[in-house]
Amino acid sequence: MRRTPPPAALAVVLAVAVTTLQALLLPLFAGPAANLAPRDLPVVVAGPAPAVAAFTSKIESTSPGAFEVTTVADAAAADAAVLDREAYAAFILSPTGVTLHTATAAAPPVANLFSAAATQLGAGTGMPVTVADLAPLSADDAHGGGFAAGFFPLVITALLAAIALYFAVPGFAARVVGLFTFAGLAGVSGATVLQNWLGVVGGGWLPVAGVIALITLAVSATVHGLASVAGPRGIALGVVLILLVGNALGAVGAAPELLPQPWGEVGQWLPVGAGATLLRSAAWFGGAGGGAAAWVLASWALLGLALVGVGWLGRKEQAAPDDDQAHEAARRLGATVAA
Repeated sequence: MRRTPPPAALAVVLAVAVTTLQALLLPLFAGPAANLAPRDLPVVVAGPAPAVAAFTSKIESTSPGAFEVTTVADAAAADAAVLDREAYAAFILSPTGVTLHTATAAAPPVANLFSAAATQLGAGTGMPVTVADLAPLSADDAHGGGFAAGFFPLVITALLAAIALYFAVPGFAARVVGLFTFAGLAGVSGATVLQNWLGVVGGGWLPVAGVIALITLAVSATVHGLASVAGPRGIALGVVLILLVGNALGAVGAAPELLPQPWGEVGQWLPVGAGATLLRSAAWFGGAGGGAAAWVLASWALLGLALVGVGWLGRKEQAAPDDDQAHEAARRLGATVAA
């Protein structure tokens, strides 16, 4: 007979387990946030060759490892690199001064960093420095806080939808219908609230709604799939992977290059990080720079749906022997009654 541990012992074990989890989560969240710094931030420079060489040398010697500098042909190519999300900023050099082109919508902290650097550059050299924002944030969310805060409920509700469908809805087809229905409705409501009501997201309504639908499908399908094959333990794994690890490494309000590596890169392979990148691309850059993120989200969605199917097939095969035994018992009972 299995013995139940005393309540006091169980309480101590639970306290130790939760404290251990806390000890693991503290560095996961606080570590990256406390060590935000530029790490190989892509930058482009255009201008006369001697000036570009001197400028590049100064940047690399002043902040080694902070920037990845690429020389482009002219100002048009520099602006194209920023708007295609290939670079966070462009320095355009001329005999009369320096022009800095940024894209605040790509990552507000990075744009602020470059603006501060431009101010210091002008003060140190006496050269006039002009700053232009090629992709500003929405007027109703000038600092980008609304975007980061508004992204979190998308993830939370996707988790809740996955869990609710697992416990309340039987059947593979019904659950898949529920996942797609939720994703579609989440895209419509999310785009309407974030864009039309709050004004924290720019771009066209339809692309934004489509991206939000893909984000919520990736999250909900993954968690529901894990639950289908592993039960409540799968739900716990999904919450840890997406909500805790993904949120800590997703750089939703910053840029992956600001996080300690390789964690910034790892975050972009999870639904939260990829979702934030794709939503920024759709909202302010016409989708530019979002291709890899779209593939990541689609892969998570397909993986989750595949796991839902695997879990359903496993339960179906497990139920088959039980049905055979029930049929055999009914046959014997019928034979006994007939005799």
